[in-house]
Amino acid sequence: MSSRRSESADRRREAIYIDGEWVASTGPLRDVVSPASLEVIGCAPDGTAADMDRAVAAARRAFDEGSWSGLPVTERLRYLERASELYAARAGELAELITAEMGSPITFSRQAQGPIAQHILTYFIRLGKRFEFEQARTGLSLPALVVHDPSGVVAAIAPWNYPQALLLMKIAPALVAGCTVVAKPSPETAIDGLVLAEIFDEAGLPPGVLNVVSADREAGEHLISHPGVDRVAFTGSTQAGRRIAEICGRDLRRCTLELGGKSAALILDDADVALTMAGLRDYAFRNSGQTCTNQTRILVPRSRREEFTDALCAMVSSMAVGDPADPATEIGPLVSERQRDRVEGYVDIGRKEGARVAVGGGRPVGLDVGWYVEPTVFVDVDNSMRIAREEIFGPVVGVIPYDDDAEGIAIANDSDYGLAASVWGGDPERAAGVAKRLKAGMLLVNGQGAASTRPSAASGRAGSDVNAASKDSSPTPSRSNCRSCDRPRENVREVTRCRAISKLPCPTPTSSRSGPITSCPSCPSRSPGTSGAR
Repeated sequence: MSSRRSESADRRREAIYIDGEWVASTGPLRDVVSPASLEVIGCAPDGTAADMDRAVAAARRAFDEGSWSGLPVTERLRYLERASELYAARAGELAELITAEMGSPITFSRQAQGPIAQHILTYFIRLGKRFEFEQARTGLSLPALVVHDPSGVVAAIAPWNYPQALLLMKIAPALVAGCTVVAKPSPETAIDGLVLAEIFDEAGLPPGVLNVVSADREAGEHLISHPGVDRVAFTGSTQAGRRIAEICGRDLRRCTLELGGKSAALILDDADVALTMAGLRDYAFRNSGQTCTNQTRILVPRSRREEFTDALCAMVSSMAVGDPADPATEIGPLVSERQRDRVEGYVDIGRKEGARVAVGGGRPVGLDVGWYVEPTVFVDVDNSMRIAREEIFGPVVGVIPYDDDAEGIAIANDSDYGLAASVWGGDPERAAGVAKRLKAGMLLVNGQGAASTRPSAASGRAGSDVNAASKDSSPTPSRSNCRSCDRPRENVREVTRCRAISKLPCPTPTSSRSGPITSCPSCPSRSPGTSGAR
């Protein structure tokens, strides 16, 4: 379908950022198209392998000469603190830009897309101030000094669904640790990636420390296979992650992969219907369904299947679908025609497999322009169906019944992915016990908000290694007051399993962390709040 050019919201970026300079790419300019209006809202360079060579050479030189890694961490942090101040000043602009580029509903962009990215940056600044880069230890006969050195040149590749947060989740810890970076934003969100480069450039970062090249997958593959790159940090599809792991394995290059998900929401037989549906409104359909941790397999007890299914269908039917620039919109367009085709293809697959569409299943009436699909609920779903096993990455969920806790746990764990899961129940201790038996890197109990700086562990097709972590994660629940009614109550737990130790910047593993849910079981409001996500 042809695209129209927007004269009122043109955002053009005609240069890439290499070695502290804005330089012309050797590739052409690529139009960036609004998924809502199909208008061309701006452009960005389509970088090439030659551009990546220049960027890696700059990052390599900056690292090897010590212009960044040789600085005391306190001096590195001063640059990042300045970048954080500049980022805060442009947060509103970035929220609107992300909505224009990839269709994230503006309310979500303002509450999550920008703030999560800002929080990630400030978090790693704080971590850098207290992290022990040198640790004295006692050996068998002599004292030892353990030194955490930077990895070197990092290739940071981020997708389009959380373009700022997922770039900064890689860039911020790398810069704190003393690494230099070549970042490749997604072509769909290339403009905001270059705006991020503008912010760091204005902060006065030394030349070559951060380089940002907007480019497609071919140039990205050249970057990750470049002999001048020491480490790769990637978030994206499982298919692309397999290719990256293959290349990095061949060269024995370290890589961190956060890939797809097919997460289960395990609803126990004592769960509160209203609280659970309020939570799933966010956790199952966040960012118009384009979030890898979304809970898209809804596991309901057979004894209450009709009750929970009816409530889910009513909730989904009430979601506002429309213009992502409208603050009332909950479900915006998908990022591209290709993505809509993918989602609609899975809806067709579900029907052919014997699942029944209870809500949605088509295109919204009155939204003839833009890459929209209706939020969709499948019932009569078996966990062996493709719609229950493969990541759809759109606003589509399936309801799967189970008989008892053991069967519910078995179905939740019967997945090729191991990224996230949630448990919903009236007894928090029982729910937490069930959560511990689920095989997923991030586990939520009763809608507790996930911290955007928690360790991000995964297994299977969901990826490997750990993206971030805190040194002060508590292994036990604590007490706090309900934010709605101010009554003391036990926190529920978010369990995060770390399986590796990363040098970006050497986090320590944690078995669990505690934090408040929005309301307690006796609170009249009982509505879970929004939280960080990827």
